[in-house]
Amino acid sequence: MSTTIQRTVAADGGQRHMHEVHKIAHAGGVDADGHILEPPDLWEEYLEDRYKDRALHIGIEDERGLEILMIDGQRSKLARAGMVSTLGAMGAPDLPDIMFNPDRTYLGEIPYGAMDPHQRIDLLDAEGLDMAILYTTVGLLWEAELEDPELSQAYTRAYNRWICDFCRDHSDRLIPTAHLSLTDPVAAAAELRRAVADGARGCFVAPFTHNTKPLGHPDHHPVFEAAQDLGVPFAIHPTFEPQWTKGTRMGTWEHVRDLRLTASMTASDGVRHQFVSLFDYGIFEQFPELKVLVLESGGGWIGYCLDRIDAVFAHTYTGTRVPLEMKPSEYFMRQVWISCDPDERTIPALAQRYGHDRFMWASDFPHADHTPEYVMDLDELVDMFPAQHQTDFIGGNAKRLFDL
Repeated sequence: MSTTIQRTVAADGGQRHMHEVHKIAHAGGVDADGHILEPPDLWEEYLEDRYKDRALHIGIEDERGLEILMIDGQRSKLARAGMVSTLGAMGAPDLPDIMFNPDRTYLGEIPYGAMDPHQRIDLLDAEGLDMAILYTTVGLLWEAELEDPELSQAYTRAYNRWICDFCRDHSDRLIPTAHLSLTDPVAAAAELRRAVADGARGCFVAPFTHNTKPLGHPDHHPVFEAAQDLGVPFAIHPTFEPQWTKGTRMGTWEHVRDLRLTASMTASDGVRHQFVSLFDYGIFEQFPELKVLVLESGGGWIGYCLDRIDAVFAHTYTGTRVPLEMKPSEYFMRQVWISCDPDERTIPALAQRYGHDRFMWASDFPHADHTPEYVMDLDELVDMFPAQHQTDFIGGNAKRLFDL
């Protein structure tokens, strides 16, 4: 059974309370997709000098006193005023007050373990987890609005230097991954090589490109080649996306704002679309050692997806036009890994069909769009796996994938 742990630990600047957590019942756990919250001055500190006056930062909206995200000197259009205060609000029952109360700030609402590496280790200990593979938070917001390739590359370099520093003293347990921007694939490949030399163990890209080229497009080969050469996972992670990616199927904002469950279903569509584009362009055939990781998009859909594209590939004229030698599912079982939410109950059956070495779990801590009860859900999910495969799912697959 899970054990509830509640502690108060001194944090930088005074006392910060660890939220109530639960200790997982299974040993060897690895969170395959945890997040950090960046210090608000990260880009002002880590950007090269020539870009510092264009640094990403948090400002104040004069009329209401709410915090706003500033991107290249412009106020963010997608991150509404006050939203940055909610970026670590996993499980918060008073989300509207956090967002619209000027007294509740980004720094003031940071949960324990989200911005301090020593706190994160303490949190892992309390939950009984071995490791967390870490991804950005603010980095999931800005790329949708910044089309300048040079500054986009500078923003990613700054973050990647910071996250490697964040994890450096605990590199056996906190695993940094590099943010890459496909605005300049050659520069992104060079940054991946630099970041891995600095300590990064993988990378991720957004599920869109401003020039609308699919992820599998040959222009992106330099990044695939670098990831393959380095032997690190190449991940696709949901982010904010430009409004044009969403289409007008549901009409205007008047309608869309009421479609909360619909939005929770469609938020990862871009990831799924870009993932399938890798088959259309024969990426797994051209880069047979490339390791692709699909993040924060659920795992249950992969069964339908592989059944569908296998059938089209094997039994239709359309399939003869796809540059693959094997069925898509065979490449999946050779080169693809997928994270799932701890509350998904179809995963053991999918693992039985496509391989128990392909699936892993992730918490999404500390983001508000996922449940804070992930440890209890995880215990139930792990128990659904055959005993001989429980260790793989709880952490073994992630450790092998990232060579930990």
